[in-house]
Amino acid sequence: MDEIVKKLAGLGLPGVILAILAATSGGSAAAFVAALTGLGGPFGLIGGLGVLGLTTVLGDTVAGYGIEAILKAVYAERSKTESVRYLLKEIKDLPITEELKLKLKNQLSPEIITDTQEVQPPKTIEIVEE
Repeated sequence: MDEIVKKLAGLGLPGVILAILAATSGGSAAAFVAALTGLGGPFGLIGGLGVLGLTTVLGDTVAGYGIEAILKAVYAERSKTESVRYLLKEIKDLPITEELKLKLKNQLSPEIITDTQEVQPPKTIEIVEE
């Protein structure tokens, strides 16, 4: 078992994903191939292997630059072609820390975003005379 663990550790994150796929397939080769095929989406088994390779490249990049720098660069690039309002809503729904959300929001619109709390619209009060 130590030898298998060393080889999977050498693969990094794709090795972990591969181990999870193997565990969920119940040890059946057909189920394992089906899981890899599902991971590959419309590209099938080859796509699944490609996703594992892409995970390696992405993991190395994140480790080199840090998740904050990468997310800032991604959202800066997307803000050139997409609505800032849409991107701010997307950031709000991301499973990241509130601090990182605030940094991303401030990068997209620094003059608008000053707090992590959502701004409530003004209430309408109706005055009725009897």
